[in-house]
Amino acid sequence: MKVLAITNQKGGVGKTTTAVNLAASLAAEGKRVLLIDMDPQGNATTGSGITKKEALPTVYQLLIGAATLIDVCIKTDFYFDILPANRELAGAEVEMIELEQREYRLKKALAQNHAEYDFVLIDCPPALNMLTVNALVAADSVLIPMQCEYYALEGLSDLVETLRKVRQHLNSRLEIEGLLRTMYNSQSTLTQQVSSELESHFGDKVYKTIVPRNVRLAEAPSYGKPVIAFDKNSKGAQAYSALAQEILERVAQ
Repeated sequence: MKVLAITNQKGGVGKTTTAVNLAASLAAEGKRVLLIDMDPQGNATTGSGITKKEALPTVYQLLIGAATLIDVCIKTDFYFDILPANRELAGAEVEMIELEQREYRLKKALAQNHAEYDFVLIDCPPALNMLTVNALVAADSVLIPMQCEYYALEGLSDLVETLRKVRQHLNSRLEIEGLLRTMYNSQSTLTQQVSSELESHFGDKVYKTIVPRNVRLAEAPSYGKPVIAFDKNSKGAQAYSALAQEILERVAQ
């Protein structure tokens, strides 16, 4: 089982889009996939076709110890399972402060079903809070989606520093799995400059796959579908299928 936290402290970089579409693309390759929605906004939940009403119990009950992984897990129509989230999860922050081993709650919950899945993908909130820390402690590695723009590089150095601290104190095996360039505009000179800076700095940690700006990719969540189920011939769908292939090749090596 490979546990990947999909994280970036900057919002609006395509984290949830990546989480949902990578889950669906890996499942389409025949892999057993669990997607964990750790964001109180619950966008990965609705983007996977699960309404907020159906999403009970949620990751919140799992983290506070009121439910097991099996209680919370929902099968989607897209061949992957999800641990859903809703606004309730925002309260977990406060409640977890009181709990023993609060940073390890998610890791412990996943240990109950260790052999069930090939991949566990965790969609993290765009903040460094107790929910994100739980995801980073449970993860083997992180996948960082990012836009190739000026501020992205600043945010990235903060994130790398955060990962270093987590590795030092809570999870010594945590590493960067890869950086994914999202919402890519090949016409922009700045985009190309930032992209080549990433490659020179992070080398083969930067995925070859690039996710372009794509209307179908943006529309799919409002239909509660991953893009490969919404329009499998779109550029967005092809990009996430290629990313799934690239990840599987890396894992095989």
